[in-house]
Amino acid sequence: MTQHIAPALVPAFAPDGTLRASINLGNPILANRNPEGGDPVGVSVDLAYEFGRRLGVPVELVVFEKAAASVDAVKAEKADLGFFAVDPARSEGLLFTAPYVLIEGSYLVPEASAVTGNEQVDREGTRISVGSGSAYDLFLTRAIGHAEVVRLRGAPAALAALREGEVEAAAGIRQLLEGEARRAPGVRVLPGRFMVIQQAMGIPAGRGTAAQEVLASFVEEMKESGFVADALERHGIEGALVAPAGQLPA
Repeated sequence: MTQHIAPALVPAFAPDGTLRASINLGNPILANRNPEGGDPVGVSVDLAYEFGRRLGVPVELVVFEKAAASVDAVKAEKADLGFFAVDPARSEGLLFTAPYVLIEGSYLVPEASAVTGNEQVDREGTRISVGSGSAYDLFLTRAIGHAEVVRLRGAPAALAALREGEVEAAAGIRQLLEGEARRAPGVRVLPGRFMVIQQAMGIPAGRGTAAQEVLASFVEEMKESGFVADALERHGIEGALVAPAGQLPA
């Protein structure tokens, strides 16, 4: 059954009559530049346009290169909704839905490294490069007890640091790391994962719990109907799973 959105709630999402959707190009599972020009493409873009259609308002994509900038735009209400990894460090100022996709976080190491498992990375003397403010940065900041987390400006810088011998491991989206390993020899992805990233939709906290519940219901319908799975397949995305049904916010 298609969700009905009460007209009285539309201004909570689009106070100026246009839904401004914050799109993060730093996560290729969610969005990518359009090789033919124009708007970015990806599952997050598809969800934004579909939600705008439900609201009956036009959609404006507010595009960022890094997750942290995308989050900040929504918190500051320079965008009306966004697509983020759920993390306690991001909870202040945002209201999240349940996740719509799950993504693996993995490590990339030099081919010659003696490290063979994720559990071996957190050791004294090991430096791990991450994109500053990314889901991996937030998680590793809490989880790493012995290694050093080296925060750099985005995933490309984190990968370059590994190639240049400035760190012993790089953390990131498994799909992105596998692509880097295919691109040129000398590095390999460790088997398995060190975290599962829950990608959800979020709105500024000031928009209220009624708006959060509407958005959460939308996400559940998009998962159940096959919309998310179809979008992942249409955009050729591997390495992401449609999240199971999640509880609506209390």
